[in-house]
Amino acid sequence: MAHAKKTRGETRRNSAAKSEYSTVNPTIAGRENVAKQRIDHDRLFKELLSTFFEEFLLLFFPDVYEYIDVHHLSFLSEELFTDVTAGEKHRVDLLVETKVKGEDGLVIVHVEHQSYTQRTFPERMFLYFSRLFQKYRRRILPIAIFSYDEQYDEPSSLVMQFPFLTVLDFRFLTVELCKLPWRAYIRHANPVAAALLSKMGYNEDEKVDVKKEFLRMLVRLELDEAKQRLLFGFFETYLRLSEEEEIQLRHEVSQMETKEAKRVMELIVSYEQRGMEKGIQQGIEQGMKQGRQQGIEEGKLDVVKRMLAKGYDVDTIHELTGLPVEMIEKVRQ
Repeated sequence: MAHAKKTRGETRRNSAAKSEYSTVNPTIAGRENVAKQRIDHDRLFKELLSTFFEEFLLLFFPDVYEYIDVHHLSFLSEELFTDVTAGEKHRVDLLVETKVKGEDGLVIVHVEHQSYTQRTFPERMFLYFSRLFQKYRRRILPIAIFSYDEQYDEPSSLVMQFPFLTVLDFRFLTVELCKLPWRAYIRHANPVAAALLSKMGYNEDEKVDVKKEFLRMLVRLELDEAKQRLLFGFFETYLRLSEEEEIQLRHEVSQMETKEAKRVMELIVSYEQRGMEKGIQQGIEQGMKQGRQQGIEEGKLDVVKRMLAKGYDVDTIHELTGLPVEMIEKVRQ
């Protein structure tokens, strides 16, 4: 990304390539302040990766994908571990039981999502690994996916050593989304790539382009409605455009090749229609709660105003909302 452009997070650097224990164990950092995390990031990522687990491996870890027997995947129940020392409880995000091709016996793939920086994260990954091994007594492949916006050199190992002996050298695979160049993934026919464009390394002034390419990918993937909704909801959670940016998006889509532009525009209209219908229903429900017809009308008028601001013409608004043309014309004036 160009240095002159504003990015989504302040760049942070950590010169340590790995987290280490020497003969003196450093004091464990206090609990990270995660109260500001209002979105249930772990749930969103778990839903995405459990639905498209095979695609996730193929996209980020093709070497692993070549060895894993994707025809034998079983998602295990959640594991809750208590860290007595830190006074915290942690829930393992995703556990997948599978096989290595050509081998007998089962292995476990553990995928942990992390939405904030945490100095002791490698230690936590090791604790998960050790407790999972204690329970299942199987080979475990640990993977961490980092989704926060700041650029931070995440360690991918935990070392415990003395001057005379290395006692532990624990390693895990990582994906640092904000370091990934989003344009390098738009040619992948992969639903995980499409959804995660919203968390990759784009500049603020590239948001419209990112959403446009996401919509193009969604059209090309031709998924069923449920999976399409999952991807759209995930993307919109992390990358939302302003009304001005939405207008710009619609303009740029109209400049695309005719057939593709039509399909992308249909997708935009389809999801905006659902949003408008939801908005109307919320307005009606609010009006009913207030016991006033005025509340219902205000809800409808608010929807019309927002659609007009996005550049919709009167006929389109009438078609999508079912509201009278006369009412829409009155609002426009």
